[in-house]
Amino acid sequence: MSEKAELAAVRAYFGVPWPQRNEGLSYHDIVRPTDAGLTLIEFYFRKYKNSAPLQGWLQRIQNKQITIDGKVVILPDTELRAGAELVYHRLPWREPDAPYLLEVLFEDDYLIVVNKPSGLQVLPGGLYQQRTVLTQLQWHACKLTTTSSGCQKTHPVPVHRLGRGTSGILLCAKTKLCKSRLAAYFAEGTSVVEEKCTNSECNTMRKICKIYRALVSGVMDMDEAVIKQPIGTIKYPGVAKGLYVASPSGKPALSSVRVLERDSESNCTLVQVEIQSGRPHQIRIHLSFIGYPLIGDPLYVSGGQPKCFHPELLDESFEKDGGYQRPENPVPGDCGYNLHAHQIGLIHPITNELIKITAPLPAILQTRDEREANQPNSS
Repeated sequence: MSEKAELAAVRAYFGVPWPQRNEGLSYHDIVRPTDAGLTLIEFYFRKYKNSAPLQGWLQRIQNKQITIDGKVVILPDTELRAGAELVYHRLPWREPDAPYLLEVLFEDDYLIVVNKPSGLQVLPGGLYQQRTVLTQLQWHACKLTTTSSGCQKTHPVPVHRLGRGTSGILLCAKTKLCKSRLAAYFAEGTSVVEEKCTNSECNTMRKICKIYRALVSGVMDMDEAVIKQPIGTIKYPGVAKGLYVASPSGKPALSSVRVLERDSESNCTLVQVEIQSGRPHQIRIHLSFIGYPLIGDPLYVSGGQPKCFHPELLDESFEKDGGYQRPENPVPGDCGYNLHAHQIGLIHPITNELIKITAPLPAILQTRDEREANQPNSS
């Protein structure tokens, strides 16, 4: 067996196929004194307007999905008293398809680093409440630690995010101390950028370095670029907390881009991107801002703005469960682009050792030389 075959043979994976439907969710609230006197429908529509329109909440109440102090209530005009416990029971549903296998890139007593596939969400949100990396981590920890008393309460948790369509390295902490120190690493990197240091100063002050591969539309004329465009939010249908875009009034962000290969025939460029801050969708926004959006990105176009944006066209129709229908406009979680968290270097948060981790590249993000080197017959 060749060395490459041996390396492939020792790759470790874990993951459990997703059930047809999730188990639904329960959302708990305690009525505060300031909310006493509100009716049931007023409370939910005011507090969770982003979850469903008014008619949707009325439907949920009439479907017996809400209890007050453990008793089902179907009258929307029921007046609330301070201290009452409200529970909204979201019905089980079939979540959109998503991969479930995770490759282990590194693991010790404090950390587990996985290779996240494109299409898998990191944390629960929107339609994906079960089909996430976090759920697979919970199930994996449960499988390893199951005893007569059941699963342990502690399990690894992701300490940063990758977009659903982004693949590659994801750091997950096994202990609270490891989690807090890694979170500090990411916060320090962002604060350094906010202090407007030079690129070289940023590199010397950080304890973590992240390098991505991306395939962009167009042939870049420069070999390198440093992008310092701030990133802020705008109101956008289907994104409750606002959509991140290039904005002069946004927060500082810094990306360093290096061209790896140009393809004039296909009108695309393979680039390496190192980010010194961690704004949401930063690479997609920065590359589109300078006129080279990711090929296949359904959302961001040149200028770092959304492809189609009509804030006045808000759809008030709702699904069977009362929630808003999926917006027709593209949203950040939509896939189709090629972006991969390829390499990471960090000071181990507990042992202080220098660790370098690499996630194998998808074929489309490899240079010609890398593809040739990875051919089965190559030496």
